[in-house]
Amino acid sequence: MADEDLPGNIKVTRADWLRVAMDLLISDGVQSVKVLTIGARLGVSRSSFYWYFQSRQDLLDQLLAEWERGNTGVMIAHADMPAPTITAALNNFFRCVVDPDGFNHQLDFGVREWARRDPTVRAVIDRSDTARQQAIAGMFLRHGYAPAEADIRSRVLYYQQIGYYALELAETVEDRLSRVEGYLYCFTGVHPSAAEVEEFKRFARSHAG
Repeated sequence: MADEDLPGNIKVTRADWLRVAMDLLISDGVQSVKVLTIGARLGVSRSSFYWYFQSRQDLLDQLLAEWERGNTGVMIAHADMPAPTITAALNNFFRCVVDPDGFNHQLDFGVREWARRDPTVRAVIDRSDTARQQAIAGMFLRHGYAPAEADIRSRVLYYQQIGYYALELAETVEDRLSRVEGYLYCFTGVHPSAAEVEEFKRFARSHAG
């Protein structure tokens, strides 16, 4: 086949290449993220790839940067949101993990699996985990927690959230929401208001898949 876009196909974008690369990383691992495979899924040939990337390694580097900008960036942004109470702040944080357009846990574990084989990626994972945990600690600090307590509470919250995905728990939305009040109290030591609990439940239900 000639190294040109197939007839009848519109020009694909950098975002298209990265989207399919992410899909392959999630479903089949980094070894499946190949130029020809992505091009076949997009219906274009390699010439389109070289408009946006210098090499497969460049694609992988940009894919990792997109993951860090997206997953780590969105988690930090939600931890940094202003809130009148710590329980409201925690609800802000939880919004990023219930919104389908927020934190992508499947991509997160795809990158973590990739890191098992690549020490460079492992270093990026470590950097992101530290940044996420420190942002959550900052959330507790802003609401008057002592530094040592903020550090511990942030670790418990962050490790629980990542572990929740790792266990692939089969909970319904309503099962999980029935525990919101208890989670907020457990993570903060403060009883949330009924309005805070109900507001978060409305948000979660409106974003349920």
